[in-house]
Amino acid sequence: MTTIKASCPCCGDVELTPAQVRLVVCTVADWSYYSFTCSTCSDEVRKPAGADVVTLLQTGGVPAERWTVPAEAMEDHEGPPVAYDDVLDFALWLQHADNPMAALTSLRPGARVAH
Repeated sequence: MTTIKASCPCCGDVELTPAQVRLVVCTVADWSYYSFTCSTCSDEVRKPAGADVVTLLQTGGVPAERWTVPAEAMEDHEGPPVAYDDVLDFALWLQHADNPMAALTSLRPGARVAH
């Protein structure tokens, strides 16, 4: 059986089986990671997994979980973040709006209002 050597920040070197390691490979390479529960202190340890680590762990029998980051998460956003009060104001506005769809589409130039 394959033995995978890793290190716990508290306990030092530990030996693991492939079943004890979780490998998450992300479409954003810098977000890929592997994790395991230390057999000595029971802490969850999570570390970055570059391409070389991914290859090594897969070669050792660790299955990779694929994680696809939605394109929207990678978009640039301008302006201040939406605050809790903004959401609350919008929810209160929706309660009293006669035709929310018409009001919202009028905010986009060229949008057609469905009747």
